[in-house]
Amino acid sequence: MPGSDPASRRDGLEAIMREAGELALVTSRGDYKSWTKGYDNSPVSDADIAVNNLLKERLTALAPEAGWLSEETEDNFAGRSGATAWIVDPIDGTRAFIAGKPDWTISVALVTDGRPVLAALFAPVTVEMFLAVGGHGATLNGAAIAPNAGVTLEQTKFAGPKRYLDKLQKLSPSILPQPKVHSLALRLTRVAHGALDVALATPGSHDWDLAAADLMVHEAGGVMTYFDGRTLRYNQPHTVHGALIAASAPRHATLVSLVRDRESEFA
Repeated sequence: MPGSDPASRRDGLEAIMREAGELALVTSRGDYKSWTKGYDNSPVSDADIAVNNLLKERLTALAPEAGWLSEETEDNFAGRSGATAWIVDPIDGTRAFIAGKPDWTISVALVTDGRPVLAALFAPVTVEMFLAVGGHGATLNGAAIAPNAGVTLEQTKFAGPKRYLDKLQKLSPSILPQPKVHSLALRLTRVAHGALDVALATPGSHDWDLAAADLMVHEAGGVMTYFDGRTLRYNQPHTVHGALIAASAPRHATLVSLVRDRESEFA
């Protein structure tokens, strides 16, 4: 049994993520079912449920002291109200998964005292394994990653909701809007290794969409916050978040100064 130090659980988490990714891929090649959740009209599939169940079993064994918060498990705050909890999205980007697109991921973070301390994001189709441990940096397939340098927004690659990109192009005409990334966790994490300069998210995302990507971005040397610059807190009674910005630290400061007083215009 690994110790409670997050770094001691990194290899175990990676192995679990690869097992979960293989299960998702095998399911995607078969005759699986998908349906729509009644409460928010979002899609769910057999793969979401199967991966969720596997992760619950494996991650609980890896960190028995941790509570559990997953998109595909009914929330029980009393059961996760301790200092530490797993925060899980079994398939982030289910629409992409169902459509046969590659940009869906499995997203897992271990959160302590409201902040992620260990995280993994795995894109099985493109075989991209992102791992991060608090205070130890972030990696992609074993290699250290970092955001692109720079302070200005000129000729920078942005991804996010179209209405956000349209608004920002009026404020900074030379930004370079990029194609949609269906997994929000992957969109934000693309900043951590420089595939994007800035990633944006609308209000309404949940802990499970964000916690793993948050640690990836910060451990790589970037910043991910609300539009007003506040840090996100996870495993709280309320798990829904506001509009978000992820970018390198200097560029993040530039962007926050640009949008801080205009957040209502992006709603």
